[in-house]
Amino acid sequence: MTYAKVTATAHYAPNQVVKNDDLAKIMDTSDEWISSRTGIRQRHISVDENTSELATKVGRQLLERSGLLAETLDFIIVATVSPDGNMPSTASLVQANLGAVNAFAFDLTAACSGFVYALSMADKLLASGVYQNGLVIGAEVLSKVIDWTDRATSVLFGDGAGGVIVQAIAEEPLILAESLKSDGSRGMSLTSHLTQPNSPFSKAKLADDNFLKMDGRAIFDFAVRDVPKNVLEGLEKANLTTNEIDYFLLHQANSRILDKMARKIKADRQKFLQNMRDYGNTSAASIPILLSESVENGTIKLDGTQTLVLTGFGGGLTWGTLVVKI
Repeated sequence: MTYAKVTATAHYAPNQVVKNDDLAKIMDTSDEWISSRTGIRQRHISVDENTSELATKVGRQLLERSGLLAETLDFIIVATVSPDGNMPSTASLVQANLGAVNAFAFDLTAACSGFVYALSMADKLLASGVYQNGLVIGAEVLSKVIDWTDRATSVLFGDGAGGVIVQAIAEEPLILAESLKSDGSRGMSLTSHLTQPNSPFSKAKLADDNFLKMDGRAIFDFAVRDVPKNVLEGLEKANLTTNEIDYFLLHQANSRILDKMARKIKADRQKFLQNMRDYGNTSAASIPILLSESVENGTIKLDGTQTLVLTGFGGGLTWGTLVVKI
């Protein structure tokens, strides 16, 4: 039996960089206020590129770096909560752009847990023995769903995409353990683009709510209460301790959350890689961007010798941990 292996990583962010001082010119905020509470100093904002375009640029890099031809891809999964539209899927647009004529393609919606969910699904597809090569991308243009008059949310988010090529070529499993969770009963604490019934036959005429809205306190409490338990559950399933993990790649929402995570699971804070300083919160794109940057700078080797924890958490509510040998 062959298992999935990550053979290439890539990321892309729009050229337009918006620093905290730039936001201070259009709203009542400051660099000190934002950075001291979140660790964010800047974010990339799309001027005219939509989500499929960001994802396509990542896909092209991945094909070049892996040496694969587009027609050898069996599937494309794009994790996103900011698609170009409901139909066609962003993944289908990426498939067309890449010329991946033999790949089936679909979007996966799990917010900031999206890449973790998608990588888990890709792993199972490759383990089936039916498929050989897959493309998994997290991509977001959150700037189009942000209310730029709401300083509580607009300062947090950015645009970007990251992804991996996974191939069924390994002799050992990629995922040593996983724990994926959802709790829809708390889902309304983080929402985006809520639409209402609207037809000649509808009785209630309610307005759509197009912007992202977040109960910041509820999400922060959820992150520091539920997510550490999930990380420990994943480690227990893998029969590993925090000392045996090389690096933790968690969703890049807030540096304070990572501080609390490290303390709660009694892990070395230096093992928690982070880049929200330069990107802000890019939802489903945050973990693959961080992974790709860490490969580029040599921190992560992709040689099968390192054990990582990948953990996402966010809207749904969703959260999940993969313990991977990469």
